Amino acid sequence: MSETTAPRLRSMPARLLRLYGGLAVYGGGIGLQVESGLGNDPWDVFHQGLGLKAGLSIGTVIIAVGALVMLLWIPLKQKPGLGTVSNVLFLGLFADAAIFLLPTPHNLAVQSLYVALGVTAIALATVLYIGAGMGPGPRDGIMTGLVRLGLSVRLARLLIEVTVLIAGWLLGGTVGVGTLVFALAIGPLTQLFTRWFPLT
Repeated sequence: MSETTAPRLRSMPARLLRLYGGLAVYGGGIGLQVESGLGNDPWDVFHQGLGLKAGLSIGTVIIAVGALVMLLWIPLKQKPGLGTVSNVLFLGLFADAAIFLLPTPHNLAVQSLYVALGVTAIALATVLYIGAGMGPGPRDGIMTGLVRLGLSVRLARLLIEVTVLIAGWLLGGTVGVGTLVFALAIGPLTQLFTRWFPLT
């Protein structure tokens, strides 16, 4: 049995564990950042802002936006997978559960810890669910679709995240030092976790 075939024989249970474990960890990371009160990542600034305007939980908005974003996949010729659909259905539920269960800190040190743990959790979760190889999340699919149209990964991601960040801020989502920490740390942390959880 070769090294390349051995993992494939047990790949489906392992891939499903990575997918759903990753989504659960991602939801926990969102909950930590939201509860910190120090600023969310760009997409969750947008989700929170929409939720405040519509009177909905952030998790409900995450699900609704994920479903709507998938409509943009049609002109971009992106194909969803199990991971894509699972992201839409479960990420918001995990985020709402984390927000419900986590105590809201009122001490700056604890708030800062929440941000650090939240960003770390999201980086780990990204590596886990992408490494499952069962389809990108709906928001990631926009980026990969734009890349297929000729944009660089960096430019595509920048355009998307700046757009949702500004829109979310205008809607009342929380922008702060946590948002900056996320922007600066998410790339290096995600790269770090690929050492232990390879993407292929």
